[in-house]
Amino acid sequence: MKIALFSDIHANLPALEAFFASIEQQKPDAIYCLGDLVGYNIWPNEIINEIRSRGIPTIAGNYDYGVGRTSDDCGCAYKTDEEKANGAVSISYTNQVVGEKERAYLRTLPAHIRVEFQLNQDKLNLLLVHGSPRRVNEYLFEDREEKSLLRIMQDADADIMCFGHTHKPYHRILPSVAGEPDRPRPSGLGARPASAMPSTSAPSASPKTATPAAVMSFCISMTAAAPATKTAFK
Repeated sequence: MKIALFSDIHANLPALEAFFASIEQQKPDAIYCLGDLVGYNIWPNEIINEIRSRGIPTIAGNYDYGVGRTSDDCGCAYKTDEEKANGAVSISYTNQVVGEKERAYLRTLPAHIRVEFQLNQDKLNLLLVHGSPRRVNEYLFEDREEKSLLRIMQDADADIMCFGHTHKPYHRILPSVAGEPDRPRPSGLGARPASAMPSTSAPSASPKTATPAAVMSFCISMTAAAPATKTAFK
């Protein structure tokens, strides 16, 4: 079974179209979006309606949460006064152009999606969040201490945790927790946990870095003929 995940579109319609073109070739069994549909770019309504028309399960990013409530705070972290000023322009513009139906949709997005897989006799909990299970705008960068990530995943009862928000793709495989079965507990950002296979990232200018990274995508491959799944939204 192959699952495609993508995150942090930020109203970039050409990037989303490139992502969907890649998806057509890879033909995953399921697709999930890890949030931040809006902000920074000029097509927030088009992005929202494209996601809705395809019926893609989506969680709320920090930008979605703010714009959904007509807030002037996106919950973003800026390093300089210039970045902060540009961020204020971005959320002000987005609030002006987002339609009421689209804004109402953003308010319906859940904070987390949990997918439970039954692979033969083994169960696997896949947790999808935007920032972290604790806060929508928490940054889990690659240099996060191992014990911190393990604690976060333990508290959330997650075997695999996938998230966006940082705009920097990576994956890490963490050791088993003492007293639990000996299996890796992977964690990933818009990249590849454990046995995952990467998909093509659609390039676009990220607002946080000088490198193309706004739409981050990846596929998780799970070996099983017909795994049973159960999905919960929170």
